[in-house]
Amino acid sequence: MAKLRICVFILLYIAAFGYSNKVDTISPDIKIKNVDRYIDISSQLVKIVSKLTLENSGKTLLKSFLLTVEGDKKENLAFIGAKDSSGNELKLAATTVKGYDNLKFWRVDLKEAINAAASAVITTESVFTKALLPYPTEITQQEDQLVKYNGNLYFFTPYQVASQKTSLVLNTKSVESFTKVKPFSQQDGTVSYGPYSNIGPFTEKELNAHYKNNSPFLTVTRIERLIEVSHWGNIAIEETIEVEHTGAKLKGPFSRYDYQQDHHSGPASVRSYKTFLPASAADVYYRDTNGNISTSNMKLKKDSVELDLRPRYPLFGGWRSHYTLGYNVPSYEYLYHSGNEYLLKMRAVDHIFDDMQIEEVRTKIILPEGSIGIKVNFPYPVTRLPDSLHYTYLDTKGRPVISFTKKNVVENHIQDFQLRYTFPPLLMLQEPLLVVGFLYALFICVIIYVRLDFSIHKSEQHKE
Repeated sequence: MAKLRICVFILLYIAAFGYSNKVDTISPDIKIKNVDRYIDISSQLVKIVSKLTLENSGKTLLKSFLLTVEGDKKENLAFIGAKDSSGNELKLAATTVKGYDNLKFWRVDLKEAINAAASAVITTESVFTKALLPYPTEITQQEDQLVKYNGNLYFFTPYQVASQKTSLVLNTKSVESFTKVKPFSQQDGTVSYGPYSNIGPFTEKELNAHYKNNSPFLTVTRIERLIEVSHWGNIAIEETIEVEHTGAKLKGPFSRYDYQQDHHSGPASVRSYKTFLPASAADVYYRDTNGNISTSNMKLKKDSVELDLRPRYPLFGGWRSHYTLGYNVPSYEYLYHSGNEYLLKMRAVDHIFDDMQIEEVRTKIILPEGSIGIKVNFPYPVTRLPDSLHYTYLDTKGRPVISFTKKNVVENHIQDFQLRYTFPPLLMLQEPLLVVGFLYALFICVIIYVRLDFSIHKSEQHKE
């Protein structure tokens, strides 16, 4: 009996922890025939798109392969993804490889397995934040911003690469210096390297560039996104946003006169930026601690609402701003139900500005009072916070609040989450009945007060 219990315990342990502790191996049957890389460093983000031609040199079906990044780059990695030649998103799962504890690996599951001696084209995309460093770190109001990029000339992979080309996209002709490894060519703000042949696994070669980059280096240090769901046809959304200019800091004094007179003054500063809201957004407000900010414009488009947000003052390096943005959307576009079962499908984060980088997003979802059986599915890993209750008008038990947080967020994370819950329709009558009951009790009290005489001593006139 004791042996049986031990066996059952071992089986349960394997079932519970076996998958999470799974270790992958680097298959010697996988070869990469060709790699075409495009490294876009024209904004504050580093976007790398690689087109891979995988070859199965083994005798069995190839169902998955591994992706990895350099050890010193893994902290800056915000997003990584892969697609096949048909444009289908491929599933990525974080994994480990024995002997490479300092590296981060992902196992990519293929939609269609690759036959022996066959090949397939896969496109990978990765986005890095804070990978461009201002140099010099301080500039005057009239100076352009120069930044440095330090990367890898080769595609970092655990497999052998037969041939590779790399294109470094700067979108500027003002280049101070860049890595020169033959063969290379420079044309129209793009530096092309390669082709290079027979590159071994995990090969690194330094790739540097020092160039002008006046694109907005605007970072959202923190955003609190509040989504309040109502079954009366409305969903209220409010975002409290803290932004900081993380580019080269302003050296010397700031002249408002020069800034207004000379349009070329402050080329690296941020005067305004565009935020896109859902097309059905209404009752939009934009304010800070001083009140409503009137220096903003709103344009209605077919598929979105465009907000031209202009802070009270321009943002230079090291300067910060804090504001609140709110709006309402109709619930029928995001809330679906069948009987007592409801499904909320919304974005975890919305578009704030182009090439945005967000250090931390904290989202709170307030559900109607009485919601039970709550289940949430996220499109990417997040940190789920403890549930809480929110009390407002006519609440008795409190409304359930689902909270989660995500760090290092970029535009690729603008994806929908799904929240399912159960809500009995009879609870819709709770608030109207409370209002009716309160008014009924109030009228009864008024009638009693007016009709009855509660005085102890009667006046002389009343006695006669």
